[in-house]
Amino acid sequence: MGRYFGTDGFRGEANVILTADKAYKVGRFIGWYYNQLRSGSEAKGPARIVIGKDTRRSSYMFEYSLISGIVASGADAYMLHVTTTPSVSYITRVDAFDCGIMISASHNPYYDNGIKLISGTGEKMDDDTISYIEDYIDGRLAVFGRSWDEIPFATGENIGRTIDYVSGRNRYIGYLISLGMFSFKGMRVGLDCANGSAWSIAKAVFDALGATTYVINAEPNGFNINKDSGSTHIEGLKRLVLEKQLDIGFAFDGDADRCLCVDEKGNIITGDHILYIYARYMKERGVLLDGKVVTTVMSNFGLYKAFDELGIEYEKTAVGDKYVYECMAKHGYKLGGEQSGHIIFSKYASTGDGILTSLKVMQAVIDSKKSLSELCSPLKIYPQILVNVRVKSKQEVNSDPEVSRAVSEASELLGTRGRILVRESGTEPLIRVMAEAETYELCQSCVDMIVGVIRARGYEAR
Repeated sequence: MGRYFGTDGFRGEANVILTADKAYKVGRFIGWYYNQLRSGSEAKGPARIVIGKDTRRSSYMFEYSLISGIVASGADAYMLHVTTTPSVSYITRVDAFDCGIMISASHNPYYDNGIKLISGTGEKMDDDTISYIEDYIDGRLAVFGRSWDEIPFATGENIGRTIDYVSGRNRYIGYLISLGMFSFKGMRVGLDCANGSAWSIAKAVFDALGATTYVINAEPNGFNINKDSGSTHIEGLKRLVLEKQLDIGFAFDGDADRCLCVDEKGNIITGDHILYIYARYMKERGVLLDGKVVTTVMSNFGLYKAFDELGIEYEKTAVGDKYVYECMAKHGYKLGGEQSGHIIFSKYASTGDGILTSLKVMQAVIDSKKSLSELCSPLKIYPQILVNVRVKSKQEVNSDPEVSRAVSEASELLGTRGRILVRESGTEPLIRVMAEAETYELCQSCVDMIVGVIRARGYEAR
């Protein structure tokens, strides 16, 4: 974790943690840095940087701040306007931009915002470049063999410009439509757009593929993004599916890089369900081959049991779609994701894409001629209990032999019937204690055992 950037960009409350001034500096550095890289290559003209944003009120402020910095440094800024994070990734890659920027705080409330940086290959920005940006913000930049008190402004004909690039967003919509292998005609589909980035894209895609669509939370006003809607508040979609007797429903988050589902019976379908459905679909059609499915340590124990029964191998990474994709890219794996609905189909995208995920779920449903509930029925999701303990020192908890002993005893109690996971938060003074087992009672007893020791040893912060 950096000083400003985490695994999902520079995120915080708008003009409190993430300020317009810092956004301007990010733009200043990005514009200058990529121009410098171009000057040492065969690339012609100024650096080209593409920018998208979600629907929260502060996104306009950060868009203008970033663009001011970019053009002041002599690069050109291409504006996608309101769009999804995966669309910025796609356009950055296929249109050979030097880098991309998405302004969004994903599933957070409207008063938060974030800056996500995307490399020229459509992946999350590398750590070295992020470190340079943070050094520049803090006034201690050293790069290209020297230290910089300040980076130069562009002057005269070298000042950058802005270009309206809404055509890029439209081509992304066309790309999604092209991935629809089957007609959706006759399918009644619910879409919850979270009053966010998906509001102007998801319906257009499903309509073009022939579905009868019912859309909720597609009236953004700058303040209602994710509010009682989308993948973090899926109850509204559940009501819609049941009241309208729909075949399936999809819920996206604020920047549409994740997707959760509701089946025709009103059951909530998580990212683990989606990984199970599509991994099995790929294996049955001989396209999974010897590849593994990439999960995080937070995926449900039941998913691993189901994969074992199907003979599907898997990897486990740290929590974060960044780590999932890094593992996939390193080994050439085709499918990976998180319980939260970040699903990556590496053949088609280099990041989680909620709308793409919904299309792939539709493909499995239509091609198998089964309902979503039927596809999910073999997967048994184990009860899970997670307790966050605020502590004085995460390091002391992790190194305490009494805590380690309690974890071992809980693991022995579960045996092959579940699992224990104890990990520290990357951003807060928390120890997360999670248990999964056949019953909630067994989960609770294991969590209580470990949390009790942490508290008895005096580590809990009051």
